[in-house]
Amino acid sequence: MKSSAKKVELASVDDLFSTEESRADAQREKVLEIPLSELHPFKDHPFKVKDDEAMMETADSIRQYGVLVPAIARPDPNGGYELVAGHRRHRASELAGKDTMPVIVRDLDDDQTTIIMVDSNLQRESLLPSERAFAYKMKLEAIKHQGERSDLTSRQVGEKSQTSISLVADQAGESQRQVQRYIRLTELIPELLDMVDEKKIAFNPAYELSFLKKEEQVDLLDAMDSEQATPSLSQAQRLKKYSQEGHLTLDMMRVIMGEEKKSDLDKITFTSDTLRKYFPRSYTPQRMQETIIKLLEQWQRKRKQQHER
Repeated sequence: MKSSAKKVELASVDDLFSTEESRADAQREKVLEIPLSELHPFKDHPFKVKDDEAMMETADSIRQYGVLVPAIARPDPNGGYELVAGHRRHRASELAGKDTMPVIVRDLDDDQTTIIMVDSNLQRESLLPSERAFAYKMKLEAIKHQGERSDLTSRQVGEKSQTSISLVADQAGESQRQVQRYIRLTELIPELLDMVDEKKIAFNPAYELSFLKKEEQVDLLDAMDSEQATPSLSQAQRLKKYSQEGHLTLDMMRVIMGEEKKSDLDKITFTSDTLRKYFPRSYTPQRMQETIIKLLEQWQRKRKQQHER
């Protein structure tokens, strides 16, 4: 005869004797001291970690006080942990001679990881244009991916994309237009993007140049080198226009880059060797400049007095 009693699942001994507080504590995030050798960068991390003056200052602080703000990482299926936030602290800890650093370990998917990684780095005071460009692009793609649905129409997808760009812009304190312009910089070849970071090419001309085909951008490097010039905004706009019309050639680039810019036409330059023969040898370049300005001011006053007579 079959028993009518229902099967009863008994709790484990640990569950019977654990308290609500201990169970909550088990689920609470903990800060772990993890060996630096077990932490590696997030794939395609867009933020540059440089051994510059700021890094040395951070290393000195960590050497004296330790890492005050724990990094964030996620378990790596291949072993160790993948850093989400704290790449600069990791490098500074290495320079400070530390073996471990405090880390909060979380189970995160790729999209969650990307958003946390971008947001934690966008808070830094100074970011290179390339860092901001790739960060905005990665975050936008992650937000879009989180909201993807297979039953969306093409019109709805467009609306979702606009909502995503609005979210990225609002959280970054930027206009949607500016975020889109930054993301456009990711279309530049690395050599041109490096020149933007180094302030050899301004942001607005760089945005226009991003519309050139990759092979045209390579040719532009040749033209810039041969003419020893970088494009102004108006020159970049013309290069873009000729590219879109299919008329842009290397020779045309060289002609455009060889033009005298208005700023160059308005500038007069004297070398110290040219001026040296008019001044005592003890005069420094700064003193020569001050003397010339005084002489020009005197000449200007004299002309004004003659005109008033």
